[in-house]
Amino acid sequence: MPTGRIRFYDSAKGFGFAQTDDGVDVHVPSSVLPHGVTELRAGTRVDLGVAEGRRGKQAISLTVLESAPSVVRNNRPKPDQMAALIDDLIRWLDQTSNGLRRGRYPQRGQAQKMAQVLRRVADDLDA
Repeated sequence: MPTGRIRFYDSAKGFGFAQTDDGVDVHVPSSVLPHGVTELRAGTRVDLGVAEGRRGKQAISLTVLESAPSVVRNNRPKPDQMAALIDDLIRWLDQTSNGLRRGRYPQRGQAQKMAQVLRRVADDLDA
């Protein structure tokens, strides 16, 4: 039985699609979901029993091997908090810029902290 990942699944419509490790798209109807499973998240690793149907490959059985990693994006800061954070970040970057103009890079610890903060702010903006 081929393994793959769920590309998308819509429980309201009762179907979705998985992609096998070989790159083949497989239709996944709700009737093949294991007992107690009503929803599949994109990225969930599955084991598929596949048969050729009228419209192409179709799952006839499905076993969940590994759940998709959870990505929580609900803890995004409020806009006014983000504005204050951006203001502080601008001041911090301005100080760093002045040091660079004088030929000095920030110390390693400070540079790592700055990189971590910049990545976090980028993630919050992108969420």
